[in-house]
Amino acid sequence: MNRPQRFRNLLAVLILLTASLLQAQAPSSLSVVLREKVDSIVRQSLTTTGVPSASIAIVQAGAIAYLQAYGDSRIEPRTPASPAMRYSIGSISKQFTAAAILLLAEQGKLSLDDPVSRFVPDLTRGNEVTIRELLSHSSGYQDYWPQDYVPPFMLQSVNTETILNLWARKPLDFDPGTEWQYSNTNFVIAGLIVEKASGEPLLQFLSTHIFAPLGMKSVINIDQNRLTETDATGYLRYALGPPRLAPKEGKGWLFAAGELAMPAEDLAKWDISMINRSVLQPASYAQMEKEVVLKNGLGTRYGLGVSVVREFGQRAIEHGGEVSGFTAQNTVFPDARMAVVVLVNEDSVEASSDIARKIAGLLFREADAGKQEDQSREIFAALQQGKIDRALFTANSNSYFTEQALRDFAASLGPLGQPTEFIQTGKQDRGGMTFRSFEVHFPQKTVEVWERIMPDGKIEQYQVGAK
Repeated sequence: MNRPQRFRNLLAVLILLTASLLQAQAPSSLSVVLREKVDSIVRQSLTTTGVPSASIAIVQAGAIAYLQAYGDSRIEPRTPASPAMRYSIGSISKQFTAAAILLLAEQGKLSLDDPVSRFVPDLTRGNEVTIRELLSHSSGYQDYWPQDYVPPFMLQSVNTETILNLWARKPLDFDPGTEWQYSNTNFVIAGLIVEKASGEPLLQFLSTHIFAPLGMKSVINIDQNRLTETDATGYLRYALGPPRLAPKEGKGWLFAAGELAMPAEDLAKWDISMINRSVLQPASYAQMEKEVVLKNGLGTRYGLGVSVVREFGQRAIEHGGEVSGFTAQNTVFPDARMAVVVLVNEDSVEASSDIARKIAGLLFREADAGKQEDQSREIFAALQQGKIDRALFTANSNSYFTEQALRDFAASLGPLGQPTEFIQTGKQDRGGMTFRSFEVHFPQKTVEVWERIMPDGKIEQYQVGAK
């Protein structure tokens, strides 16, 4: 064996040892049982999807409760993932550009209702389109990257002026404020506005005002530089084939729209700042997290750089991200002081969002003691056999479960066999009752269960339907 080869082998061993040490040091305030359930969710997803690795962060009570990484950050040579490794976060970057705009508004250097022409001249209808419409994807500027792969032209470097010439100086796709349509072009323009209003590069502004104050020490700009050998490697897959190394976009294409990479821990620090309202003023967070309403009165379920939705009966501020080789999901539950970050190193997959949803569901179920899910699962199993424990139900509900109903439940659900998963997907209060919904997964089918529980614990409604 020659000396260079020995050196490479030694380096690989050191990387593996470092990764193992970092994993062992990952902080956790979750119970052992809860950690095992989280680990099971992630490992099952990686096994099912074939995604090489995932890195997660969980925030509970406004603090990081769990950091862990799974699988291989690089397939050849095999390198286990560790929590310290950076992953590209794709369009989750957009909320940082939006935050920069809001900070500049606080400083009096711009207004969300300024026309974009104040900072970027000669754009189509630039005197009509506002900065708010850029950040809420309601401007009408056409998206320069709607594909879920890297077209050949995007392998070459580009400058922002070229992007604007090709996509922001052509006719709008719709009148400003009349439709919602996701567009990366909006955030390229927003990034330029940050630079012109602040007088400094976007990444320098973000580092000074957000990353450094929050201790986000590992953030890098992959629009200009590739991830390093000690970070995760990005993969893609053709149909059901094996993972292949993903190409890297040319310089300039990700500016302000998807340029950031970081460990899950750094993104969790940002989430904590959203929970604590520690970077922006309260009024700015209210602007960011307020659903934008179109001129026709329709809601968009989108604020400024973030989606604004309801999940598990909670207000959720979330966004997904995808660039070549990577997908990510970041979901913050500000009122519950909880957040879930999931980063994976394969593009065009739902693994990150699926894992995040299941972890969030698990955390809320655990907070709800998990008893209701166990009971619902037991009721479902009994109904598969045409049986029911009528002591669990109210008189109204018992009247629903006629002998014919029980026969139909058994005939339609019994042949499905034992569920592979029984997951709570929602919870909310209405009419003095608690509503819960579940997804029940079988190898060939998924069904929904929804139930309403009275204050005394009696079940007023238990129904099953196709998903």
